[in-house]
Amino acid sequence: MKVEEERGMANLQIKGIDAHLYAQIEKLASAENRSVSQQILCLTKEYLARRKPAQASRTPAQVLLALSRSWQDDRTPEAIIRGIKRARRNSKKLRKGI
Repeated sequence: MKVEEERGMANLQIKGIDAHLYAQIEKLASAENRSVSQQILCLTKEYLARRKPAQASRTPAQVLLALSRSWQDDRTPEAIIRGIKRARRNSKKLRKGI
């Protein structure tokens, strides 16, 4: 890949592009009445526009990490576990089997 700066506009040259991929881009460009160069530019802009909001949103792992240590409780872990176990209700249906 080669980028040259000329009069405020950069030129990009892509070498070694797969013939099948080029044919797909060429077909899409023709259908949208664009040159291959214009189509590549359009596709690149669309991709970057979609990627920006995706980068701004947090992943589930980031959300979980943000929640870590956010639970405020004066009880000990053992007392919390006892409370959870006491709140559970046993089902008679499960005693008979499924």
